[in-house]
Amino acid sequence: MAFVGVTHDDDPSKARRLAEKLWYLRILADERSAADAHAPILVVSQFTLYADTAKGRRPSWNAAAPGAVAEPLVDAFAAALNALGADVQTGVFGANMQVELVNDGPVTVILEI
Repeated sequence: MAFVGVTHDDDPSKARRLAEKLWYLRILADERSAADAHAPILVVSQFTLYADTAKGRRPSWNAAAPGAVAEPLVDAFAAALNALGADVQTGVFGANMQVELVNDGPVTVILEI
């Protein structure tokens, strides 16, 4: 599962580079990548990754790009993974979805370009 957050200075080039980094990152068993394992990837947009909780008791999401900017970049990320050979499924942008995830081991990685 790839939770994808988009900020104001992201662009299609970053989306493509991030997709490539994720696809070839050797984090699976026996130092395999998703490409090696032919692992399917569920891409879910997640603006809350940019929550700023430094002040007060309410998070701010000012660092998250607005939907009109973010949605095409999340789509570009998914398309880039697909072009690399990934079996990609996507959530519905902006929808209130209930997604279940079972981590295989204590690994969650933040990738940035």
